[in-house]
Amino acid sequence: MFQAIYLTQDENHATHAQLEQLEEAQLPDREVWIDVEWSTLNYKDALALTGKGKIVREFPMVPGIDLAGVVRESRSPNYSPGDRVLLNGWNVGEKYWGGLAQQARVDAHWLTPLPQGMSTHTAMALGTAGYTAMLCVQALERHGVTPESGPILVTGANGGVGTIAIMLLKKAGYRVIAATGRMGQRDALLALGASEVMDRNELNQAAPPLGKARWAGAIDSVGSHTLANVCAHTQENGAVACCGLAQGMDFPASVAPFILRGITLCGINSVTRPASERDNAWQRLAHDIDLEQLDRLTRTIALPEAIGAAEELLAGKVRGRLVVDVNR
Repeated sequence: MFQAIYLTQDENHATHAQLEQLEEAQLPDREVWIDVEWSTLNYKDALALTGKGKIVREFPMVPGIDLAGVVRESRSPNYSPGDRVLLNGWNVGEKYWGGLAQQARVDAHWLTPLPQGMSTHTAMALGTAGYTAMLCVQALERHGVTPESGPILVTGANGGVGTIAIMLLKKAGYRVIAATGRMGQRDALLALGASEVMDRNELNQAAPPLGKARWAGAIDSVGSHTLANVCAHTQENGAVACCGLAQGMDFPASVAPFILRGITLCGINSVTRPASERDNAWQRLAHDIDLEQLDRLTRTIALPEAIGAAEELLAGKVRGRLVVDVNR
């Protein structure tokens, strides 16, 4: 038997999340069997647990888009018992059973070897949020945005992607502008590495076709009017990495920034990246992240607490990262 968060759906399509004792025989038949040590609670997980977003595609479901742990058994030549691994993406926790459980069985190509010197706890303190933040930073770099180009805007600055993006950009020498709806966290964002903090209300109304150039690039996890404003105020030949839709999936923008300033909008798909890109991003994270800062941003909760914490996260009451100890 093992402990897991278990999602079911009733005849009215309402989602119910419970802590259950499941039998090992209930695990799906996949190549690698993992003893999970840590998972996380992301925005997508919170939507799945509460049923407030159409995240889960199959019921019943064990949610959790992230996990880290140790290989127990493997039918893949790429992994052996005792290997320390992590997983994020690949529709795990949505279509396939995920990481908010003490055990998981997964396909081998979904896994990433744990970087040398990184603990499984640190891997989950970073999780999909940190991995996505790194993909965004790398996208800006590929499009020629350097610290000398000008400041970088980070929206959703108090969220998981936002906080880690600020840390990574600061480490790389960029000047960071943090946009947030929680101005009470201004000092914390400055301590994290932001040079300036702006109220998100400046960005969440209808955008002009083209605004004053204010930043060389941006990392946006909000979407909708915010993303449209971000693009309208990006300087010539700048780039915007788009990785989220907290405000909405729509994009009520003008083509003017793309034509008149030649900016680039980079869509960040963190779910199905090839192994080479994943390994590169995680190796960069292992090298570039400030572990002391990350620890200050991280709160560890027990598996049963994840259900209530999902509501807190959606209500904007969580800053930074929530790591889930699945074994307590």
